[in-house]
Amino acid sequence: MKIRDLFEKWGLKEVELSGPFGGATFAPQDPDRAAAWDLYVELVTRIATQRLRDGEGDEKAALASLFKLWELLRAALKAHPGCTEFAKLAIPFFNQRIRPFTARWHRQDLANAFADPTQCRTFRKELEQLRQEILHFTGMLSEIAAVEDLRPALLED
Repeated sequence: MKIRDLFEKWGLKEVELSGPFGGATFAPQDPDRAAAWDLYVELVTRIATQRLRDGEGDEKAALASLFKLWELLRAALKAHPGCTEFAKLAIPFFNQRIRPFTARWHRQDLANAFADPTQCRTFRKELEQLRQEILHFTGMLSEIAAVEDLRPALLED
């Protein structure tokens, strides 16, 4: 299967795969599966895949949790040398889908946006949109790691 096809299969058509990445054949090896598992575990246990309902949680904490995903991605990449197939999926997804959100909201946070209820509602709405994409990505990770896809349980709320 081509990397581009894998992204499309999981509903992630918005991720652009430039150069040879998109048309390359996806052939995961053990390090890729291990890295996918590491990140999968982190994603299914964070606000990134859980609904943040009105009146629950905290916007700053949710944003901090999304920032933490970068550390976790780097840790997975470092812990599993040779996980280049995993890297071809995770790095474009993070750079194109998570980075713009965290960069924009970090700037807003510095301007004290979370003191404004309207901005908090906007953040939560955008976070929910991003959560849907992260859930698709998480499903892809479950396939790569060859583990049960727990997304249905995450969507039942």
